[in-house]
Amino acid sequence: MAQRPENIARVINGVERYNPENLETLEGYLNQQCENGQYDCEANLAILKLYQFNPQLAKESVIVKILVKALTVIPAPDFSLCLYLLTEQNHFESIEKLTELQQHLEQARYTKFWQSDLVPWTSVIPNFEIEIRKVIARIIAMSYQTVSISALSGYLGLSGDAFDKFCASQQWQKNGDIVQIPINKDNEAKTVVIRENIKFEQLTKVIGYSNEM
Repeated sequence: MAQRPENIARVINGVERYNPENLETLEGYLNQQCENGQYDCEANLAILKLYQFNPQLAKESVIVKILVKALTVIPAPDFSLCLYLLTEQNHFESIEKLTELQQHLEQARYTKFWQSDLVPWTSVIPNFEIEIRKVIARIIAMSYQTVSISALSGYLGLSGDAFDKFCASQQWQKNGDIVQIPINKDNEAKTVVIRENIKFEQLTKVIGYSNEM
């Protein structure tokens, strides 16, 4: 991470990453990420690794912040990587609820996601809903050239002026009851040409077999 502070880099790139005395520094860095919108998966995983070795030091509030930040980079596998490092003692009810949200996003059940209670998580990261809409927008832009306004409104959890402003920010254009997504390398329909390379020796075998018939 280009913006990673030098003191954090020294901790996570050497043996100091296993020193529990560095937890306070790493947890403070996590708070900075939540406040300024940055994200450093490796530093956050270092916290969970220290919790794994020192379960008595684990804090539910810190684990929740790490998981909420990981939600904002789906479809990257960061959320699952974080779960792998949690011990049985760390499986709080809040983690189960966050896992449900992760499944909604992974399975593209966006309307169901917005119907969930998001208030606890928006208090953890002030721009949580904005970050999630960016995630959804990236996937929509990869998957559609056109999408109905009613469907897209449900996907984004927006309506009215808020919906129009978001579409404009993504350079998506409303046309009647649909929204047009700009063509890009991911949503562009491409003709697949299949070519088979047949060697001359193989062809002579086929001709020879036909003559025998």
